[in-house]
Amino acid sequence: MEEKRFTVLDLLDLDLKEQNALDLRCIGGRKGLPREITVPDLNRPGLALSGFFESFAWQRIQIFGRGENAYLKKVEEEGRTDSFEKLFSYPIPACIFTHNLAPGRDFFRLAEAAGCPILQTDLSSSEFTSRILRVLSDIFAPQTTLHGVLVEVYGIGILVSGDSGVGKSETALELVERGHRLVADDVVEIRCVNGSILMGQGANKVIGHHMEIRGLGIINITHLFGVGAIRDKKQIQLVCTLEEWDPDKVYDRIGTEEKTTEILGVRVPQLLIPVKPGRNIPIIVETAAMNERLKKMGYHSAKEFNQNILRWLESENARAVYFNRDDYL
Repeated sequence: MEEKRFTVLDLLDLDLKEQNALDLRCIGGRKGLPREITVPDLNRPGLALSGFFESFAWQRIQIFGRGENAYLKKVEEEGRTDSFEKLFSYPIPACIFTHNLAPGRDFFRLAEAAGCPILQTDLSSSEFTSRILRVLSDIFAPQTTLHGVLVEVYGIGILVSGDSGVGKSETALELVERGHRLVADDVVEIRCVNGSILMGQGANKVIGHHMEIRGLGIINITHLFGVGAIRDKKQIQLVCTLEEWDPDKVYDRIGTEEKTTEILGVRVPQLLIPVKPGRNIPIIVETAAMNERLKKMGYHSAKEFNQNILRWLESENARAVYFNRDDYL
C-alpha cells in the first residue's frame, strides 16, 4: 500500500455529486492550496481563538461555523488579533467557513500572509462535517489493487479471482448477460472503509466498465447491455477463486468448512471453484451468491444437512438397539 498524498487543491477538485457534494470554493489564501491534508479529521478552533493553544489540533482542517465567525467579528471589533497571529503560526491545512460565512479583513490579511487557504461552503456545519468526514474516510482508507473481476450478483459483491486465462471475464460476461452487474474487470481497486468494510471499484474510471474477452477483444459493457448492467463500486462480500480442475486434489463437497481469505486485514468468505469442461461456472457463482444471502439471514444449508444426517443416524441406531433387545424377542 502506497502512502496517499492529498492536498487542499485535490479536495476542491473532487467530483462529488448529490449527498456527497461539498460545495467548496476558495475565497482566500490561494497560494496555500498545495498544502497537504494528512489527517482525515476536523477541528473546531474555539479554544484556540480564545488564546488556549495547548493540544491544539493544527494538523486537521479547521471548521468555522456561526459561533466561531461571530467570535471572530467581536475580536476584530475590539482590536484583539493576537490569537489570529498565533493561529496562523501553525501550518494549518485549511480553514473552512460554513453557512456561506466569511471572516473579516484582519483574518483574511493574516491568512494570506501565512499562505493558509480559506474555503467557503453553503452547507451547514453539521451537514458539511458529516459529508467531509465521509469523503476523507474514503480517501485515506487503506487500499490495494487485485487482479480479478468484481460483479454484483443478487446484491452480493463477488470478487472472481484466479490465474490468467482461467475464465474470469467469461464468467462475468455470462453473469451480466443473465441480468447481474459488472463493477470492474481485470484490475480491482479495494479500499478498507471503517476498518471492516471492503469497497471495490475499477482502478481506472475511463476503462473500468470495459471487458477483455480473448478471441473477441475489448467490449464496452455499458453500450452492449445498458447502464443497468454496471455499478461504480460495491462492497466485497464473497471471493470466488477459479482454478483448473486437479484430479489429484480433494475438493470440498459438503461445504461445512467455511474458508476465508484476508484482504487489508479483513476476513472475507472464500470459495474454491474447480473449472473443467461441462461445469457451468456462472450458475455456480449465482448459487453461491444466493447461498451467501441465506447465511447472512441465519440459514446455513450445509450445516443443516449435516445436522439432519446426524439426527437420522441417531434415530437409526436407537431403532436398531430397540429391535435387538432380548426382552423384545
